[in-house]
Formats: sequence, C-alpha cells, structure tokens
Amino acid sequence: MSPEPQDLLTVREVTARTGVAPSALRFYEAEGLITAERNGGNQRLYRRHMLRRISLILAARRLGIPLAGVAEIFTTLPADEPPSHRDWVRVSRIWKQELENRRRYIMNLERQLIACIGCGCLSMRSCDLLNPDDRLRTRGQGPVRLQDSAL
Repeated sequence: MSPEPQDLLTVREVTARTGVAPSALRFYEAEGLITAERNGGNQRLYRRHMLRRISLILAARRLGIPLAGVAEIFTTLPADEPPSHRDWVRVSRIWKQELENRRRYIMNLERQLIACIGCGCLSMRSCDLLNPDDRLRTRGQGPVRLQDSAL
C-alpha cells in the first residue's frame, strides 16, 4: 500500500512536530529505529506514524531506557504501519516493570548507604558489603551485592 502524499512528512515538518534535530533523525534512522523514504530529489520523507515512534524514543529517554532497549521493543512493532493500542499497552507494561526493578535497586542502594552511615566504619562484623573468603566470586564481577536488586 503506497502512502498518500499528505501522509509523508519532510525532515523540517518532523522536526517542527517533535522538536528532534535533523541530525538525531538521521541517527535514529541509521540505528534502525525509524525509516524514511526518498522522493525524486533524494529528500527524506517520513510516514506520519514515525511521529509516534519518535515520541516513544523521547519518552524512553526521559525514563532512562537506553536506545538498545527501544530498538529491542521496536522489533516487536510493525514498521510499515502505526502500532496498535494493544502494542503501546504492551510496551508500557514492559517499561513499567523495568522502572519498578530500578526503583527496587535504588531503594536497596539507599538501605545499604543508610546502614553504612549508621555503622560508620564498614565493620567486618556487621557490614552488608562484607564478603568473607570471597564467597561471592561465583556470582560475577564487581560489587555483586550492590548490583543485586533482591537484597
């Protein structure tokens, strides 16, 4: 199905509607997040529904969702037509869960920080960060207790 001419937007029109710089549009296109068509003069033209994808990219950025996460979600969305309401609901649920996981992680970090401030010395007897005999080495590199959102 060929788009109607009024459904194709120029870079200038997309920039005016989204506030995204032309260089960002080119970057998003290079990353496969959005697509453009070309007219006879080789000018980029975006289907109107790309505005929704761009808006989702901007919302994800505000939420701290990396572009890799956006790209992963976009592989589950139709590229040649507007996503359905069901698609958007599914995406928002996935990102809501990610935000809830981050919130738990931050609360855990805060709890550990308060405990360390209360103890004041990183005591070898009571510190949450203690790792006697390097028992945590099997759980990965770095401060695994700080990275574990289950604590």
